[in-house]
Amino acid sequence: MLKEKRYLVLEDGTVYEGYPFGANKTSEGELVFNTTMTGAQEVITDLSYTDQIITFTYPLIGNTGMNTEDNESLMAQARGVVVREASTGPSNFRTSETIDEFLKRHDIPGISGIDTRSITRKLRSGGVMKAIITDETYHEDLIELLQNSSFRTDQVKRVATKTPYISTGPGPRVVLIDYGKKENIVRHLNSFGCDVTVVPYDTTAKEIKQMRPDGVMLSNGPGDPANIPDQINTVKELLGIPLFGICMGHQVFGIACGAKTFKMKFGHRGSNHPVKNLATGKIEISSQNHGYSIDPDSLRGTGLEVTHIALNDNTVEGLRHTEYPAFSVQYHPEASSGPHDPEYLFKEFIDLMKQKEGNHA
Repeated sequence: MLKEKRYLVLEDGTVYEGYPFGANKTSEGELVFNTTMTGAQEVITDLSYTDQIITFTYPLIGNTGMNTEDNESLMAQARGVVVREASTGPSNFRTSETIDEFLKRHDIPGISGIDTRSITRKLRSGGVMKAIITDETYHEDLIELLQNSSFRTDQVKRVATKTPYISTGPGPRVVLIDYGKKENIVRHLNSFGCDVTVVPYDTTAKEIKQMRPDGVMLSNGPGDPANIPDQINTVKELLGIPLFGICMGHQVFGIACGAKTFKMKFGHRGSNHPVKNLATGKIEISSQNHGYSIDPDSLRGTGLEVTHIALNDNTVEGLRHTEYPAFSVQYHPEASSGPHDPEYLFKEFIDLMKQKEGNHA
């Protein structure tokens, strides 16, 4: 019996033939690759992948299954999943469903049986590109559609929380500005005792100051930070309050201080990226997911200094302000999925808030 076929069509005219799993639909997105070996569930539910088709380079995905506890958002916003092999018989005591069932429930199409090494080499040489997952056998019109289409720029508006909510704790009051946050950021802040108020991305500086926070956290999120200029101005007005930015929050913080960003050729996406801490000289293994980066040549006169760099390409991975109590990192210290090397950054944020409080005493 012949298996059904599904196709991955790229804007450069390349067509990959594979097998369907997940949702039964045609879906268009920006094709990217992720090098993580574990944590596919956390990756797929990370809102930073909004409007993107994720290619997993590791050859077997879903072998530990999906569960009810590890989601980074309630509803995943990725446009598709590309794998070499999708496990149909997961083995783990926490498993509640297969990756096929999981993608169906989140209305995300998948395609398996693909040479993911070929895709990765193509994206590394030519850069990320638009693609379509489809069951249609005629592809000329789809290629033309991809070549003439442009993506939406309202990802943050679509995925950020619409109303504020509180995750209580006995410690410092933290306002978390949600650009498309990972739930593990809230969990980590709570684990340090923080009383967290999550607010929509367009909350004004005046409204945030009225909450009298001990600190402000800028979350990760999808898309280009230049698409939320009003929120960059908000961060400018918040400088002076202890501040910690992660991923897109790092970029927003940098732009607010006068730096510039650029779109990377294929970005950093995976849980095995080495980063050097310039203060200690130590190498940290980090979880990353970003397609934009801070331009180091734009830092002059901003009051920002580089604290971390990526060893693979020397891009900026961390910033600290020399005047204000504020710092940021491009990678994910909440590390879900990924290593726990950078968790100390949350403690640094807690210490920064305590120092600020002590100065006001």
